[in-house]
Amino acid sequence: MDRNLALELVRVTETAALASASYMGRGDKIGADQAAVDGMRRAFNSISIRGTVVIGEGDLDEAPMLYIGETVGCGDETEIEVDIAVDPLEGTTLIAKGLPNAIAVLAIAPKGTLLHAPDMYMRKIAVGPRAKGVINIAAPTSENLHAIAKALDKKIEDLTVTVQDRPRHEKLIEEIREAGARIKLFGDGDVATAIATGFEETGVDVLMGIGGAPEGVIAAVALKCLGGDMQAILNPMSPEEETRCREMGLSQDDVKKVLTLDDLVSSEDCFFAATGITQGDLLQGVVYKGNNRASTHSVVMRGKTGTVRFVEALHRLDKNETLTDVLKKHQR
Repeated sequence: MDRNLALELVRVTETAALASASYMGRGDKIGADQAAVDGMRRAFNSISIRGTVVIGEGDLDEAPMLYIGETVGCGDETEIEVDIAVDPLEGTTLIAKGLPNAIAVLAIAPKGTLLHAPDMYMRKIAVGPRAKGVINIAAPTSENLHAIAKALDKKIEDLTVTVQDRPRHEKLIEEIREAGARIKLFGDGDVATAIATGFEETGVDVLMGIGGAPEGVIAAVALKCLGGDMQAILNPMSPEEETRCREMGLSQDDVKKVLTLDDLVSSEDCFFAATGITQGDLLQGVVYKGNNRASTHSVVMRGKTGTVRFVEALHRLDKNETLTDVLKKHQR
């Protein structure tokens, strides 16, 4: 894929972030999510690609969200076909409450190279580049933590493990504490937290726990670009989720299979982009400057070269026709 695609993808996440940011703290997570979707869809359709959404907001009957199977982009037959995974607003509850780490995020890879993950839970472990190759999701928690600490040349008590603050993780949290590592709990924002393991300045060494499978694939693209590592196992938690697996052609063995980073995204020719909506550990949120101006902070990565760029931008909200139309629709 053309390296110049990176900046185009940032424009997509910027538009989604700017469209939804006005909802921060207003308690309307549905409105914020729809604004992000509207902005992302409009921005996508100005990019010369032939994309199909393989991880999105739902199925066709749930339109107007960016649904699984939707085609985006204005590319002709000369353009490469690509899989697209999107979360126009990761952290709907975060933005509704004005909490940190809400982001607009997308990942893109050649057609057929992203795992078409069912909308269900997935057990995950994610680490940054220095711990690549040492994790084993099938091993005990303490064994993984000791291996990661050794790879990072740290004492285990200096490791920081991030875990979603949910009742399902009570046993995991107990195991981490018994091993002697530190824990940083988070409420929402599975993708943002997984990505944080790839940047030493965040202070996060490993992500462990059960979260969304679609979010796992998106995070896997970022970790591949960063040179990090991830393993996962699908984790159906209800009869409905087990039925969904069967409908997608997944056998019992498929569900129990350990998914490596290459299973989640099999091509290095991939891109990841994210823009902060609310202030976060890695990205600053949208800041309104007055006089129809707002600033954004984004990250864009390319797997083929390992390049990671942070992009700071100042936008004139009244000069961007695509954004202006979306903002008018969601004017409060």
